[in-house]
Amino acid sequence: MNIENAAINILKRGVELDTKKRYTEALVCYQEGLQILVDKIKDEYDEATKSYLRKKIGEYMNRAEAIKKLVLKQKEVGQFHEQVHIENNSTGHSYKTLFGRFLDEEVQYVIVEDPYIRSFHQCQNFLRLCELLVSSCSNLRHIELITTKDGKSEGDQREWFSYLQNDLIKYKVQLIIKYSDTLHDRQITLSSGWIIKIGRGLDFFKAPENKFCLGVYDMDLRQCHETTVDIVHSKNVKQSYG
Repeated sequence: MNIENAAINILKRGVELDTKKRYTEALVCYQEGLQILVDKIKDEYDEATKSYLRKKIGEYMNRAEAIKKLVLKQKEVGQFHEQVHIENNSTGHSYKTLFGRFLDEEVQYVIVEDPYIRSFHQCQNFLRLCELLVSSCSNLRHIELITTKDGKSEGDQREWFSYLQNDLIKYKVQLIIKYSDTLHDRQITLSSGWIIKIGRGLDFFKAPENKFCLGVYDMDLRQCHETTVDIVHSKNVKQSYG
């Protein structure tokens, strides 16, 4: 029954997200939960249990299909909007958890606008994002970062970007750095049309209490500052990129 319980917990989380209109997150939960039930039914011999599982699979599958159609329709008319509120000191908000579901083979370029990719820990956050992009987007060809110069440690900032540029080339990904003195927006734009707007930009994680506590490396275990994440979709992204 442990397997079934795991599926139920994931599907319940899906319903919870569905109710909050966080449809793309709900869809991930439904798909994971359904896969567990589908695998379980193959090894089930009791007909009553099989019948019950089939019924549940059918119900959740119908809802998952309805959500897919709803998201597609909202994308078509430019009305898709999903919001995640990150509470102060909460955990479970790594970049992968927040928007990893949008990172796939469709993504060929990514534009990151964030005025605060300057200090060491901020540049490390950007590095974490680059690692996630490279490991998730098989057709990624370039990443563009628009940020501001750090007057105090501009030399270090340039050096860190240079290291990263050289390393990304090994993965056939070009890193383009642009500087703007007037940049205020904080958003990540994917060539597939998804736009992730994070109120605090990439720098919403709190510093770990020490170097040997949970959350030093696994960002899902790191406490966060309060911020809001808005996810929208635009069909004009590909056309607007020169």
